[in-house]
Amino acid sequence: MTDHGLAVDLDDLTRVYGAVKALDGFTVHIAPGELVALLGPSGCGKTTALRILAGLDTATSGTVSVGGKDLTRVPASKRDMGMVFQAYSLFPHMTVIDNVAFGLKMRGRDGAARRARAGDMLDLVGLAEHADRYAHQLSGGQQQRVALARALAIEPSVLLLDEPLSALDAKVRVQLRDEIRRVQIEVGTTTLFVTHDQEEALAVADRVGVMNAGRLEQLAPPAELYSAPASQFVGEFVGLSNRIPAHVRDGVASVLGRDVPVLPGSASGPGHALVRPESVSVVADAAGPATVATVMFLGPLSRVTCTLADGTHVVAQLASSDALRLQPGHAVRLEVEPSPVLVVGEGAAANSPVG
Repeated sequence: MTDHGLAVDLDDLTRVYGAVKALDGFTVHIAPGELVALLGPSGCGKTTALRILAGLDTATSGTVSVGGKDLTRVPASKRDMGMVFQAYSLFPHMTVIDNVAFGLKMRGRDGAARRARAGDMLDLVGLAEHADRYAHQLSGGQQQRVALARALAIEPSVLLLDEPLSALDAKVRVQLRDEIRRVQIEVGTTTLFVTHDQEEALAVADRVGVMNAGRLEQLAPPAELYSAPASQFVGEFVGLSNRIPAHVRDGVASVLGRDVPVLPGSASGPGHALVRPESVSVVADAAGPATVATVMFLGPLSRVTCTLADGTHVVAQLASSDALRLQPGHAVRLEVEPSPVLVVGEGAAANSPVG
């Protein structure tokens, strides 16, 4: 299929509900055909941003444009967007193919053209053989595939996905997540995907925007977001991070006795380095200053929690074959790899962990 994606620009959006500022100067540019995921805890403003793009909510200030056309005051019905929500929202009295063709019918397409287009979309999501079934005869994952096919059937300028997988069980979520990415790449529709699930966001998106309190903390490709967080919030929200005592001088942090470069935005002087578990190695050493507290087997990988002399807990992620040699109570030495770290000041409170 041909790429027909359009650029999306959300510029300096604010949305105020009484005393609550749901969006606070939110700006993002989505390139034609790109999939951007907005990630963050409940109440961070990600769904508000999507609803304003869809025309289902109105910004207090700021502008929305698609393909260079200002849509800020254009009603939702005129915005040419496909939407998939957490709830499948299929019409129970219609067959699968009629559900998929519904938007085309509303746009005046004739019956044969509707059925051909709907059939193509069902083929795309792997449900062609279920065309004449009803929603109650499908699993949750299949119903969400139908909802995706229906959203794409109208050839929308933008595809909006609002927590589309959160009602599904874990295995189906992964399967459908991968399917959504495959279909989006094949169709080439510019897509905004809202989720609170970081694994989901990192797996499907070209770029991930991490939101906090109505603001965009960082927008970057998944690997960059993970390895080079721009703020303490991003470093602690995305993936697991240890907070290890560190001292920064001249752009270098001393962490567990090793000098490592620091990322932009790091504090100077004493603080805590945010270090990923896979960047920590554990070496058996009878004279080591740390002690193994727990070993958690996770299949090919294991997480080993160690306690430093000052009581700080450090989690390391190791190959299970290496972790098997470690037992609670063993004295060990911890080392960090020399990749750049973000160092936060001593007074910076840790974020509460969120899934």
